Amino acid sequence: MSNQVKRIGVLTSGGDAPGMNAAVRAVVRTALNRGVECIGIRRGWSGLINSDFVPLHSSSVSHIINKGGTILFTARCPEFMDREGRAKAIATCRLLGLDGIVAIGGDGTFRGALELSRQVAESGQKLSVVGVPATIDNDIGCSNYTIGFDTASNTAIECIDKLRDTMQSHERCSVVEVMGRHAGFLALYVGISVGATAVLIPERELDFDRDVIEKIRQARLGGTTHFMIVVAEGVGSAVDIGKRIHDEIGLDPRVTVLGHIQRGGAPTARDRETASRMGYEAVRVLLEGKGNRIIGTQEGRIVDMDMEEALAMVKHLEMYRYEVLEALTASGK
Repeated sequence: MSNQVKRIGVLTSGGDAPGMNAAVRAVVRTALNRGVECIGIRRGWSGLINSDFVPLHSSSVSHIINKGGTILFTARCPEFMDREGRAKAIATCRLLGLDGIVAIGGDGTFRGALELSRQVAESGQKLSVVGVPATIDNDIGCSNYTIGFDTASNTAIECIDKLRDTMQSHERCSVVEVMGRHAGFLALYVGISVGATAVLIPERELDFDRDVIEKIRQARLGGTTHFMIVVAEGVGSAVDIGKRIHDEIGLDPRVTVLGHIQRGGAPTARDRETASRMGYEAVRVLLEGKGNRIIGTQEGRIVDMDMEEALAMVKHLEMYRYEVLEALTASGK
């Protein structure tokens, strides 16, 4: 253990994800176990700028492993993207005597962390920053898995299963919009899991006749009288998709936008366990004297990577999964 690390901060930033609380708990408990004080920074990077913090003890994180959201709150902070904003954050770190920060969030959180690290280095202050990936989109390039994805997937699946019951009863078409502005990991995973008629994702250029109309037509010829279309929000509005289906083949689709319900709820076992291991590893890395690292999963193992190299990585959706979807829905049953 590095004797230099006496006090660390932990924050959650960007969109919330189920399992963030489990990660916060792991950071706090691990730090205290190693004799290191832990300070909770509230409202993400904004909290560092505005000196919004709370000392965390073992009891502070009791009974939160099963809760969705984040007890530290989260916020987006445009001010942090400017040097002046980061200078205020650095001043707060100096005031609190922080030796390190664990930042839990997504790509924007990590890019903010990298800029902070660079500016800290220029100032001559010592401050190590470690990132823990938490986003329901599962779109962090350096990590096979991100905290929150499993819970969000199961939430969407549960909702769609219930929708299927009424769609089947009325022999209707349902168009369901799930989150995923730039990535279709969630939509495709959920689509396969619910046996969707079609899944529309940003990674695949939309051919409406091929990807929607023909899929519905083949399903109907195969004997199906209800249809489930899953749309990632990055492809376009589910309302527009539903209207186009109506205009082209006369069906009267029912549109459901799941929205932020996907971010809520008690985290699954996978998210709780992964968050706990990642939080533990983040503190271990800090105590080894490392900085500018991102914790991730590779082939089932928890690893730490150089932040700059990690942010340069790109995760590509496995189109093999789309092939699976097409093979399983080709008969229309």
